[in-house]
Amino acid sequence: MKQLSKTQSWIYLIGGVLMTVGAGCCAILWHPEWMCWVYILGSLLFVAMQAQQRYEGQNATIRRLRKIMLISGVLFILAGVSMADTAYLFLRRFFSTVTYIQFFYNKWVMLLLIAAILQLYTTHRISNELEKES
Repeated sequence: MKQLSKTQSWIYLIGGVLMTVGAGCCAILWHPEWMCWVYILGSLLFVAMQAQQRYEGQNATIRRLRKIMLISGVLFILAGVSMADTAYLFLRRFFSTVTYIQFFYNKWVMLLLIAAILQLYTTHRISNELEKES
C-alpha cells in the first residue's frame, strides 16, 4: 500500500475526528444543523485521503478489499447527506409524511453502521493480507 505523506496523514486524522464529533453530536441531537456539516466535511476529508492510498501490487484479494473500502467511503458520504436531510427535512416535500418517516428520516444511522462495519472488516483483512504478502 502506498503510504500517505505527513500532511495527508493529518488530513486523514482530522477527517476521522470531525466524522466522530459530527455523528456523535447529531446522535444526541446537539446542534444537528451544524454538526451534519461537520460530519460531511470530515467524511469528505477521510474518504479523499483513503482514496489516495493506492495498492500497486497484484494481489486480487487486496484489490477487492480496496473496492469494498471505497464503497464504504461512499456510504459514509451518503450518511452525511442523510444526516443533513434529518436536520433540514429537504426531502420531506417530495413524499408523504408516513413514507418519508419510514424510508428517509434518521436512516443515516443505518448507513453509518454499514459503512463502519465494512471499514473495520476491510482494514483488518487488508493488514492481514499485506502481512502475508511480505
